[in-house]
Amino acid sequence: MDWSSGLGSLRRGLGIASRAAVARLHEYGPAMPGAAPAVPGRFVVARQFGINPGRLRLRAYLPVRAVRPGAPLIVLLHGCGQDAGDFAADTGWTGLADRLRLPLLLPEQQEANHRQRCFHWFHLAETRRGQGEAASIAAMVAAMTARYQCDPRHVFIAGLSAGGAMAAAMLAAYPDVFCAGASFAGLPVGEATSLVQALTHMAHGGGNATPAEWVAMARRIGPPGYTGPWPRLSVWSGAADQVVAPENSTRLAAQWRALHRLPGTPTHRTTHRLAWGDAVELWTLPGLGHAWAIGEHTGRASPYAAPNTIDAVTEITRFWAIG
Repeated sequence: MDWSSGLGSLRRGLGIASRAAVARLHEYGPAMPGAAPAVPGRFVVARQFGINPGRLRLRAYLPVRAVRPGAPLIVLLHGCGQDAGDFAADTGWTGLADRLRLPLLLPEQQEANHRQRCFHWFHLAETRRGQGEAASIAAMVAAMTARYQCDPRHVFIAGLSAGGAMAAAMLAAYPDVFCAGASFAGLPVGEATSLVQALTHMAHGGGNATPAEWVAMARRIGPPGYTGPWPRLSVWSGAADQVVAPENSTRLAAQWRALHRLPGTPTHRTTHRLAWGDAVELWTLPGLGHAWAIGEHTGRASPYAAPNTIDAVTEITRFWAIG
């Protein structure tokens, strides 16, 4: 893996009219050849969806039956070198979409932006609200929400590795858009702001930070003077991850506790999970490497989706209270 190389408020912040977003989404094409053929729904792509300063591609997964009005919208961010459609299918999210009749938004990085197609989770110009890749993903959310009549109060985001770090950054940049998220093998928001820092923190974790410092790092990319609620966050890592040190997930959970003004002592503790009320949870799975944890009947094994006794999609959606 190469790391080097409310809908209303969203529309107001980005200047995207729902009428324009709906019209552009009519440009969806048919299922893409070679894109996760084993799943029963269909993958589609939109050539235009609104502003796109990050030059990302909008892919989506539509369930077998028509999307039900008022359904949640789930945004999934792939890791480096991954195909967005395969990631959604292998980790079990497409199966969930079929069962619940909800759409999946699959923003996809382009090789022209990064040769390994990694999201630039550590570049402030790409993660700040209204800029770069963050603005492109937010525009996709506005377009998808309008097109499929999704509930703007129930927009979720999850990702793996570079996608996990970018998912956390999106929660900080757009806390008024996302109600909850999940980061698998991700890193704290705003701690790394250069390639050298990103590589160092990925391998070894970062230094010490106070709660106030954690909050400042996250707020740096979000809406100025934001006083609303922060999204809830489910944090995951494999204890045997040799790519992103598991310490990063512990630190990301600490950052989110600081945003929610929660104490360090968890309110719930099980073998693999720590929880601080219903706002933050931290999962650490023994024996799992740098991959998403899938259950026996919920995904398919791949280089980035590994069988486990715990199915991450099931637990994350339980935490999100959808299903």
